[in-house]
Amino acid sequence: MASLTLSVPEDFKNNLKNLLWINWSEIAREETIKKLIFENYIKTGGITDEEWEFCKKIDWHPVDELPLKEEFIKKLNETKKGRFKKYNSVEEFFAKIK
Repeated sequence: MASLTLSVPEDFKNNLKNLLWINWSEIAREETIKKLIFENYIKTGGITDEEWEFCKKIDWHPVDELPLKEEFIKKLNETKKGRFKKYNSVEEFFAKIK
């Protein structure tokens, strides 16, 4: 397996030393694979079976990285303008629905 060395500022390195239980190599590996899968998804509109298995393993999908569509944002904003009833407590809510 190949090895990769990254240069980081000294204060950043010192902060990383305070988090000894974190496997930084694994985090870097997963994030790099995610970027590669995302780039492939953008180019082809799909992912391979191997990529899909990786995505399932980490509970992630490249579509998660896409920006929200403008039409969805408009519908969301319209929903926010709707009529809502504010309750002061859970008890008050349940008293109203009985």
